[in-house]
Amino acid sequence: MDFQFDARTEKLRARLGTFLEECVHPAEAVHAEQVAAAGDPWARSPVLEELKAEARRRGLWNLFLPDPRYGAGLTNLQYAPLAELTGRSPHLAPEAVNCAAPDTGNMELLAEFGSEAQRDRWLKPLLEGEIRSAFCMTEPEVASSDATNIATRIVRDGDSYVIDGRKWWSSGAMDPRCEIFIVMGKTDPGADRHRQQSMVLVPRDTPGVTVRRGLTVFGYSDAPHGGHAEIDFTGVRVPAENLVGAEGAGFAIAQARLGPGRIHHCMRLVGMAERALELLCRRANQRIAFGRPLAEQGVVREWIAESRVRIEQARLLVLKTAWLMDTVGNKGAHTEIQAIKIATPAMAEWVIDKAIQGYGGAGVSQDTPLAGLWAQARTLRLADGPDEVHRSSLAKRELRRWA
Repeated sequence: MDFQFDARTEKLRARLGTFLEECVHPAEAVHAEQVAAAGDPWARSPVLEELKAEARRRGLWNLFLPDPRYGAGLTNLQYAPLAELTGRSPHLAPEAVNCAAPDTGNMELLAEFGSEAQRDRWLKPLLEGEIRSAFCMTEPEVASSDATNIATRIVRDGDSYVIDGRKWWSSGAMDPRCEIFIVMGKTDPGADRHRQQSMVLVPRDTPGVTVRRGLTVFGYSDAPHGGHAEIDFTGVRVPAENLVGAEGAGFAIAQARLGPGRIHHCMRLVGMAERALELLCRRANQRIAFGRPLAEQGVVREWIAESRVRIEQARLLVLKTAWLMDTVGNKGAHTEIQAIKIATPAMAEWVIDKAIQGYGGAGVSQDTPLAGLWAQARTLRLADGPDEVHRSSLAKRELRRWA
């Protein structure tokens, strides 16, 4: 196997690495100060807008979209090391280069399944970074790890659809620039369980839409993902042309959207773990305890060695998955997508935990990025399907080979 990245990837990787060092990392503290001064965890910071302008100037924009009509035209394998780099600063870098969830998945969904009118109205401003979007699938009253459970109703009424239901963990909805919700609900409860659901586009300002509250993640606003909201849809009426794809195609569209989203998360998680390991090594070399540097303590060396092993294992599996997605498609890479979704968040959580331990009290404070990194890694053991669902599905696929 050839493990060398191609020339275009290496060029972008170097350019993105320089952007992180020169612009993004120095802006982290500034961004935190500006948001704190605004008194709103979802407030837009001037420094983030400056980063976005600089990223566009440097040709670092929409790197995630493989379709050259909309993005950089990179394959999954080419994008993987770039997404990993953005994971080193997950609160700023992904949005700075317009590669932040949930907008990435929503843009992919619109590019693949949206009508020409839907792409003109919503995909274009998302590609330009002018607006943000939300994905509304999860519900508080049902076990949403099984997406066929969703209870929100989408009922055809003449030339309109009427939506009634409650959603939560609607990523992106707390961002003040979020203008469009992609809502999944049931159009035909009597159909086959995987053909009951459809998706519709609901502009945020549609009558009957009520954003009830923002949801925190381990106390964090999770502003990089536009926050997470609990939303009521009460008699919400939208034109029939707001249907995405066909009636009954909602479940299939959701799965098509979530596959690339899962690998994007895993790519960034590798970068988060690398940042944590770097911070741990710097701390170990500088901090003196019981008369000698932490770097000379056997337990700390064991953490560092084990972290390197786990990171390399996860990275190789993520790269294999990206290659398979490029060569045999998302369905052909289904096993590997589930495997990385199980392994990579657990790896990152473990590595970040050891870095926190190395920093002691500072590791859980706002003086390092480690607490925020840990919260994101731990959350991703739930987001886009909990570990247990992926393990169960993966085991069934393995058992079928020997039935």
